[in-house]
Amino acid sequence: MLIFFLAVALTFMACLKKLDRDILFEKYFLAASKNYLRSRMIALVSPSTNSSFFLLTGFSGLEQQYPWISVPFSTIYAIVLLGNCLVLYVIWTEPSLHQPMFYFLAMLAITDLCMGLSTVNTVLGILLGLIQEISLDSCITQAYFIHGLSFMESSVLLTMAFDRYIAICNPLRYSSNLTNSRIIKIGLTISGRSFFFITPPIICLKYFHYCRPHILSHSFCLHQDLLRLACSDIQFNSYYALMLVICTLLLDAVLILFSYVLILKSVLAIASPEEWHKSFQTCISHVCAVLVFYIPIISLTMVHRFGKHLSPVVHVLMGNIYILFPPLMNPIIYSVKIQQIHSRMLRLFSLKIC
Repeated sequence: MLIFFLAVALTFMACLKKLDRDILFEKYFLAASKNYLRSRMIALVSPSTNSSFFLLTGFSGLEQQYPWISVPFSTIYAIVLLGNCLVLYVIWTEPSLHQPMFYFLAMLAITDLCMGLSTVNTVLGILLGLIQEISLDSCITQAYFIHGLSFMESSVLLTMAFDRYIAICNPLRYSSNLTNSRIIKIGLTISGRSFFFITPPIICLKYFHYCRPHILSHSFCLHQDLLRLACSDIQFNSYYALMLVICTLLLDAVLILFSYVLILKSVLAIASPEEWHKSFQTCISHVCAVLVFYIPIISLTMVHRFGKHLSPVVHVLMGNIYILFPPLMNPIIYSVKIQQIHSRMLRLFSLKIC
């Protein structure tokens, strides 16, 4: 019996020693982790370093509410992904929708879907506490897709305005002008125009020296945000980006407005109110999509230009609205306003319910 108690005592003492070692190791590990995080923050914020990592900014001052803020953002991203995939599925599976108008709508849905996928990892990653920084290469890649997809959405909206102009003002030549092969060429031209011309300034970002604090002002990477942190000569990027915006977004907006002036002039010449109403119905969804795309861009520009006194939360929120509002609203607009898609979705949901 004495031997038994002696063995138990020795075992207990060994366990205490092991526990002490584990506690000391844990304390050492936590201290090392804190030192690493502190050194990482210093490396990111220090203006004398050229670290290849950048700190992403969420909603400053609301870090304690991130779990609650992540709920609406997760819902929005789910609607973006589900809504645009549903529009693509309906167009793909419904033979009556295999028309030029719906092909262009499919291009818009693909663009919106890719826009959501390009930012979901950083936005939700910050809100869920999964990531806080991003490497330079990943940041440049994300900026490339965000800006390229923005230009692509503008190009698709311009093409859809051209489609509505031909359908209303010259309906007899609609099928002959917009053949399947011509639509494929238009799609390739839109992609090339959107991503080819943006490549030079994006490549330059890789070779800049970033000596200012590596803190980005949004939950994702933008070209102008990286330029703000660079100490290299950025004249080429600044002027090139300005000319690119003028030759794409601004020019597209002017051409869309001009096409609708011609459409309105043609519609007003129609004597029948029924035909006027029908023409108006075919354009209203596209007009809403144009407003949904351009209003956030104008609002974000105004906030950056005249709202420097506003809270950083406002700037971050406007940036997220600029990225998420068009992909969120476009499937809703086209599902409600276009009768063919609306009825097909109702049939689809009724079958799933049954």
